[in-house]
Amino acid sequence: MRSSTPPLVYWAEPGDLDAVADRVAAEVARPGPKRIAIAGGSTPSKVLATRDLDWSGATIVPTDDRQVPEDHPASNFGKLKLTLGSSGAAILPLVEGDRPDPFDLVWLGMGGDGHVASLFPHMLAEVRPGPAVIATTPIPLPAEAPYPRLTLNRRALAATRETILVVTGSAKREVLEAALRGDERYPVSDILRGARAPVTIYWSE
Repeated sequence: MRSSTPPLVYWAEPGDLDAVADRVAAEVARPGPKRIAIAGGSTPSKVLATRDLDWSGATIVPTDDRQVPEDHPASNFGKLKLTLGSSGAAILPLVEGDRPDPFDLVWLGMGGDGHVASLFPHMLAEVRPGPAVIATTPIPLPAEAPYPRLTLNRRALAATRETILVVTGSAKREVLEAALRGDERYPVSDILRGARAPVTIYWSE
């Protein structure tokens, strides 16, 4: 663990995507019910497809989603259903205003601007107290996904037994290290420096 790393934040060794798959598999294999929030984008679907797991007893929600129909290519909920729909998991969509129960594991990614879930450095956001699903709109709207969003807010993301943060590429590592040093321009800094439960960083090229 690096000297600049806040308490409760750890670097996974190894930090590649196989290690991420192993960590998720261990959570799914844990006896009893479990609640898992999974990041959007293409990486989780690719990682989850590498393991043939029985997800019975697991409730899965996306950490965030685009406000599009579930059969739209940009739908994170739709991607989760395609990947895990026959796995035994209960897959739930985000609904604005919901107050989610605490999670056992939250899997986050991070954008090049330091955003996590759909909490961006600059955005319009619905303010709700406590853990909640909120509406956000990035400013500017990303050209590759120009849609308003729903997202777990900071308190909902923090209400977990553990967070894993999966980051790839040298440019994102620079953003991550700046956030670890306390650069508050990046939303990921709130996750790292305000952690009340372990945060494990899985980084690879």
